[in-house]
Parts: sequence; C-alpha cells; structure tokens
Amino acid sequence: MRRWALGGAVVALAFAVLPASALAHGLVGRADLPIPRWLFGWAATLVLVISFAALAVLWREPRLEEPQGRRLISVPRGVDVACGAIGVATFVLLVFAGLAGAQTASANLVPTFVYVVFWVGLAVASVLAGDVFRAFNPWRAIARAFSWTASRLGSGRGLPEPLEYPTRLGYWPAAVGLVAFVWLELVRVNRDDPSTLAIAALVYAWVQLVGMSLYGIDRWNERGDGFAVYFNLLGRLSPWERRGRELWLVKPLSRVTAVAVAPGLVALLCAAIGTTTFDGLTQGPLWRAVVPAMTQPFLAIGFGQEVAFELAMTVGLLVTIAIVLGFYRLGVQGMHTAGEGHSGAELAGRFAHALAPIAFAYALAHYFSLLAYQGQAVWGMASDPLGSGADLLGTAGAGIDYGVVSATAIWYVQVGALVVGHVSGLILAHDRALIVYRERRAATRSQYWMLLVMIGFTSLGLWLLSALNP
Repeated sequence: MRRWALGGAVVALAFAVLPASALAHGLVGRADLPIPRWLFGWAATLVLVISFAALAVLWREPRLEEPQGRRLISVPRGVDVACGAIGVATFVLLVFAGLAGAQTASANLVPTFVYVVFWVGLAVASVLAGDVFRAFNPWRAIARAFSWTASRLGSGRGLPEPLEYPTRLGYWPAAVGLVAFVWLELVRVNRDDPSTLAIAALVYAWVQLVGMSLYGIDRWNERGDGFAVYFNLLGRLSPWERRGRELWLVKPLSRVTAVAVAPGLVALLCAAIGTTTFDGLTQGPLWRAVVPAMTQPFLAIGFGQEVAFELAMTVGLLVTIAIVLGFYRLGVQGMHTAGEGHSGAELAGRFAHALAPIAFAYALAHYFSLLAYQGQAVWGMASDPLGSGADLLGTAGAGIDYGVVSATAIWYVQVGALVVGHVSGLILAHDRALIVYRERRAATRSQYWMLLVMIGFTSLGLWLLSALNP
C-alpha cells in the first residue's frame, strides 16, 4: 500500500513540476514572476505532503464534525425583507436591461454583472461572509412573498402542502442547472448577448418557482436550485452561520461537514471543478490544437460551423467533468482498500464535502484577475445599465485601473488559493476518516489515496494556469 502511495506521489509530483512556464492567467505576464517558476510546483506539493504528515501525527480526534460556535447577534426580520427586495429589484433591472438595452456586451451591464459580479464575486463573498445568496435570492424572495400573501388572503386555508421531494433526485437538479449555466458561459457562441442572458434568467427563474411550488421553498433551495446549492456549499467554508434569526461564529470548515449526503452531490462538486478546468483548458494551446479535429465530424454530418463548434465544446465540457469525477472515484476506490467493509459508493458520498474548498480554489485561481480588473467596470455600467449614454449615478466615465493589483500579486493569489484549497480538502478528509474508520491506523492509510487525489488536483490546477499563456 505504501509503495503504491509513494509511487503515485512521485508521479504526481513530477507532473506538478513538468510545466516550466509561469502559473499565469489573464494579464499576468510570464516575465513578471518573482522567483523560479518550477519552484512553486515543488513547494505546493511539499506543502500537501507535510500537511498530510502533520495531520496523521497531530490530528488524532475529529474536530469539525460537530460544529460549535458563539452567538453574536440577532438578525432583525426586516433585514431579510430588505435583502430580498434588493435581489428582486436587481433581477428585474438586469432582465429589463438585457431585453431593452444595447445589445453590445461592452456597453450593457448584464454580461459583466452575470459573469463577473454574480458568478465570481458572489463565490468569493460566500466564502468570506457566508451564504449571502440565500438572503438576496430573487426567486426565493418572490416565492416567500407569494406564500406570505396567500396565507393572509386564503381565509385560513393556506397553501396546499408541498410534495415530498424524491430521494432519488438528490442534488441532480442543482447539478444539471449549474452545468447548464456554465454551458451558456463557455460553450454558447453568443454567450455575452444581453438578450440571451435575460431570456435565460427568466427561464431559470421560472424553473425555480415551479420547483419551489411543488416541493417547498426551503427544500427546493437545499437540493434543486443550482446556484443556491453551489453558493451554500461555498458559504459553509465560512466561519459565519445563520441559525434561524441568529448569527453565529463557528470554526472555519466545520459547517461543510454537515452537508447532507444524497445522490448527485459528488457530481455537482466534480462539475464545479470540471467546468473551471475546462475553461482553463480552452484557453491553452492543447485545446486549440484538438478542437478542429473534434469539430470536423459534426461538420461532416451536415451541421453548420457554429453548431458544430458548440457540439465539440459540449463534448469537451462533459468529458472534462467525467475525467474529474473519474479521478475522484479512483481515489475513493483506493480508500476502499483500507478495509472495514466500506463500499466505494458510501465513501464517495461521505468524503464529497472535501471537494468544496477545491472547487472554490479552482474558481478563485482562474477568475481572480477577471474579478480584480473587469469587476471595476460595473461601477461605470451601473450608471448606464442600458448602454444608452445615460449617467444616472455620475460614474459612467469610470474606467479600469489595472494598477490596483500587480501581476505578481495576482499570481501569488492564484497559487495560494490552490494550495490552501487543497490543504483544506486534506483536513476535511482526514477529519471525516477519523469518523468513518474505527481504527486510527486504517483512517490514516485511507488518506494516502486522498493525498494523491489532492496532489493530482493541485498539479492539474498548476498546469492549467501555466498553459494559459503561449
């Protein structure tokens, strides 16, 4: 067992340092790096190995499975109402701007807000401040307002009881919704067309309202809404927690251990990692070399160039997610050899929460420069959301300050995010192993394989960042 683990670690370690190029993304120049590029690959892997050894020696009892905390304040009921109203107003504004405003991505607020502020900025906000999307979720706010109104006007009868949520569905609706959004972002040719985004937002909102009307508001948000589930998982990495109307301070990472294991959870987290992986892959030379060959079969059977390209990209996206899922399952099958009769399916579900910090690490490493630079454009666009030449807030002339964050700082954030995210995954997996396995030696042996999974994911993330610049 140890020989296999050591051999796999050596192979993964070598893979981590193979790229001699910089771990760069966006505007980060390869010549801007402060120290030799290969050193970070070795350093990242060494940090994981040392962390694994330290956990095996020093972390002898589970510390995260029963989150404790300290009550801070009571949240007034009006805060939720105000946040919901802001969410609904923002949603209405974006839909109106997408349909009625200029159909140019650089002039209209919608593409920048959706892809930068919502998709990337809200992920960062969730890790820093908790599940903020739940408070501002517009379709949840609409459903709650309708439920409250119906209960007041229904002559005491109220609304009918929701259907029981099918156990077999689990998180699958959320996983499908998340992949559908990323497909629009990465595959669709006119992905930044404001009207397309507005119509997609209306369709998504309609699906969520139907789901909440059938299975209940809270239950559907916990399992069926892709954005609600995704941001909630990231928010569980935060030390902030809402318990009813109270705000608590808890141990970081302790809340993600309480994620309910259900069908589709592994697929959703692997999709979150795989979609970001695919985005990075498509910006490198490898994908540019293979995509013409992938497009050719679809052209040969009669599809147009645009549709053939989207089909090839769709295949690439699904294959990338499948590879990430397969790699995780391979690590789980290795854990299965530690004994005590645990099945591969059981272990895959019980350790899935360890993928949550990796999903965030990939997102932050890949999109940080986008958020740091393009996120500034929102201030100017908010003053002219329709792209009509208005200046409602007096900020229409605001530009982007590319000196706000240096290229070197961005690079450190990218590499640091990958390392911290994977070390956090190791911590969560080790803590869970002490619960799953009766003997501590068996728990430690099982984590040899999780170490290989973490090194593999780190290596993949470093390679993707290194491949982004020619």
